Amino acid sequence: QVQLVESGGGLVQAGGSLRLSCTASTHTFSPYAMGWFRQAPGKEREFVASITWSGGTTYYADSVKGRFTISRDNAENTVCLQMNSLKPEDTAVYYCAARDWGRSRYSYWGQGTQVTVSS
Repeated sequence: QVQLVESGGGLVQAGGSLRLSCTASTHTFSPYAMGWFRQAPGKEREFVASITWSGGTTYYADSVKGRFTISRDNAENTVCLQMNSLKPEDTAVYYCAARDWGRSRYSYWGQGTQVTVSS
């Protein structure tokens, strides 16, 4: 069973930056892709960004393009989300997730980390 642990959330002013990290607990970790999702109070969980584990191809939600950057360190089983030019509407609980090969959905989820952007 893969366990994902996020870190790096916190409180920041609008225009500021935060860097989220997510580390997988298993040594034999080779998913198809890793992703970041977020859920704001009263809203559905939404996709933020993803990266394929082997090729490093990235995808972003339109709302974060140009401001957020996803990256991975295969040797450390870690995926990061660099968030710049943060806006109050980025406030949410951010979740890391892993998607297995041959699966269309993300199977493994972290516990979430709170990001709060003040205006």
